[in-house]
Amino acid sequence: MKVNDRVTVKTDGGPRRPGTILAAEDFNEGTMYLVALEDYPLGIWFFNETDQDEGVFVEPLAESQ
Repeated sequence: MKVNDRVTVKTDGGPRRPGTILAAEDFNEGTMYLVALEDYPLGIWFFNETDQDEGVFVEPLAESQ
């Protein structure tokens, strides 16, 4: 996934929320994504852990695949 891709994010206790990637930063343990959501248009950071299904919070929006 890259900047401007439409994605959904997993948040506590609710349905997945749509957003747009504003920035992405790779680390050894995974990738950090800055995602603009309706409630957070300036972005909020989500971390996808490498090889950890429970640690994947950002996924491509179905229409972007």
